[in-house]
Amino acid sequence: MTTAHDLAALAAAPETGPAPDQGDLSLVLAGAELLDLADVRAVVLGADRITPVVPPHDVDPMLTEAASELTREPPYETVESWLWRRGAGLAARYAVAMEAAEPYGPQRSHRRPFRRPRPVVSPLAVRHGVDRLRAGDPVFVGLAAAAGMAEAPADVFGGLADDETAVLAAIHQAITQLAAERQRRSAQQGAFDTIWQTP
Repeated sequence: MTTAHDLAALAAAPETGPAPDQGDLSLVLAGAELLDLADVRAVVLGADRITPVVPPHDVDPMLTEAASELTREPPYETVESWLWRRGAGLAARYAVAMEAAEPYGPQRSHRRPFRRPRPVVSPLAVRHGVDRLRAGDPVFVGLAAAAGMAEAPADVFGGLADDETAVLAAIHQAITQLAAERQRRSAQQGAFDTIWQTP
């Protein structure tokens, strides 16, 4: 299982609590893929740029897809650009991939029949994600915390290598930007509603 799959499985688990925001989760999954690609030496992360090396073999299909989307011409792509480009709708795509791997469809609550169900994910996949979280893997904990699925450690970047720190910092910055954009749109909608309610 890749880091991204473990995070997606954790997000789908009911015991995780409230489902994480899909936009935040998508950015985190894109960052996790990048770290997975670095781990299999398919990319080198340095000077805030992603340098492709060799396409990975015998890896997860989603990771193969991610590798195929790398920018392979200098000056290459920044980590921040990758997060926004690859992350667009990525959480939903992982949900589809997990459901495709399971023999059962989405389960709806009888008490909330119209609530969007979490994707079906195998208990083994969930257990793998939970075990990584409980083991205190600093990269996994940092990514899970960024998506709102775990408590952020006191030192967010403690125990991380330079490339891991760079990716996690870029994720936090992107999530902050996304939150600001949501707030801006909410304020605009509030102002619009006020105009129409004014006699």
